[in-house]
Amino acid sequence: MKNYTIVKVGNDYVVQAEERSVLKVASRRRAAKLVVEAAELLDHPAAEDAVPESADAPSIARDQPENS
Repeated sequence: MKNYTIVKVGNDYVVQAEERSVLKVASRRRAAKLVVEAAELLDHPAAEDAVPESADAPSIARDQPENS
């Protein structure tokens, strides 16, 4: 994750990626650790397999509701 910032908002820290707020935590140290862990996961080769092929496809298959 190359473009991220950690911004203090009140008593919390907000992690921003590409200028979008993505995470809010109480500790700057915890925020930095989570950013490092996320970057490692995104760099892992298996992460490429986890990306859905189509954005239109639902992420969870759902059962059709029963008609009563």
